[in-house]
Amino acid sequence: MRIRTLFLFLLSFSLICCKSTMIISDKAQNSEDFTKDQLSLIHNGDVNTPMRLYKINNKQDSLILRTKCEEVILNDENPELEMFVKRLHRTVIDSVSMGVGIAASQVGILKNIIWVQRFDKEAFPFEVYINPKITKYSKLTQDCLEGCLSIPDRRDTTNNRSYAILLEYDKLDNTHHIEMIEDFTAVIFQHEIDHLNGILYIDHLEQEIKDANKKL
Repeated sequence: MRIRTLFLFLLSFSLICCKSTMIISDKAQNSEDFTKDQLSLIHNGDVNTPMRLYKINNKQDSLILRTKCEEVILNDENPELEMFVKRLHRTVIDSVSMGVGIAASQVGILKNIIWVQRFDKEAFPFEVYINPKITKYSKLTQDCLEGCLSIPDRRDTTNNRSYAILLEYDKLDNTHHIEMIEDFTAVIFQHEIDHLNGILYIDHLEQEIKDANKKL
């Protein structure tokens, strides 16, 4: 009888341990997986402190800027993500930067997050977009003078940006959205989403030169 009771106790304890391990594992899978280095960058200042902008003329920075970002896993509560989003916003509106958009990779965080200034809305608000993806590009293109916070002291005119795009994205409240964006604001989205894929606007200039040479 004692042996049977002991066996049942051990079996019950084993099941409880397995269940606890599964719960911990599920939480780990569902949590935002910032690396230790990324968390260090996020917490090296408060929400009112701009983050350091990565520049293409710095070799180590350039490696990050040329790396594709990862999808963000949204949860009900994620203080690290919320803090990072606030710091990224503070960086793009900082008086030194004065940008119209910014991607997470530009501050060393390889996550699919961008801020864009919406010139197609009243008062031109800055808005954050999680996991943005362009699903359709218009055949109609536009010329646009572009600059980049990560490419100091340079501005160039690109000729192949689509006039309109169909955009899909998530918001911090875990809602999914689809939206048509046009004109200059569409260029900003194309520019910032390029960053998430390790692409800089100067890459489009190089492609334009190659295409032009083929026509000669």
